Amino acid sequence: MGHIGVPFGVRGWVKVHTYTEHSDTLLDYPVWWLGRNGQWQEYEVLGCEEHTKTLAAHLAGSNDREAAIALRGCEVAVPKKSLPPAAANEYYWADLIGLKVVNTEQQELGRVFGLLETGANDVLVVQGERERLIPFVAQVVLEVDMAAGTVRVDWGLDY
Repeated sequence: MGHIGVPFGVRGWVKVHTYTEHSDTLLDYPVWWLGRNGQWQEYEVLGCEEHTKTLAAHLAGSNDREAAIALRGCEVAVPKKSLPPAAANEYYWADLIGLKVVNTEQQELGRVFGLLETGANDVLVVQGERERLIPFVAQVVLEVDMAAGTVRVDWGLDY
């Protein structure tokens, strides 16, 4: 959902850079999970304010600048069960990662490795015999079948 940046002041607050469409989305969750290298810990959110393109947050146990510095670089997550269901034809990025990508000729292009936000549209990063960057737009992504674990695209092998 985001990551911890630099300390914000001297009382343990941190800047949070969100990955969500709206930066204030994290304000809906009273508990965050912070982690790095697969090690996660639960933190109660004592206070959180929206700032230009970031949040400033005060987390339980972070009461001075040194504690805030120790959190720098941690990823911010919330339990998936606490997220609202995705709307029709919308997907959480985490749900797309690992799906098999096939084109209209049923040729496998690889698997979704990640996504990029470009400003104009999101882009699928597909790893196969080579890396492909495929725009996540309706003209190219024809179907996402979560049950089958596939993304069908109008994209040639030679693109």
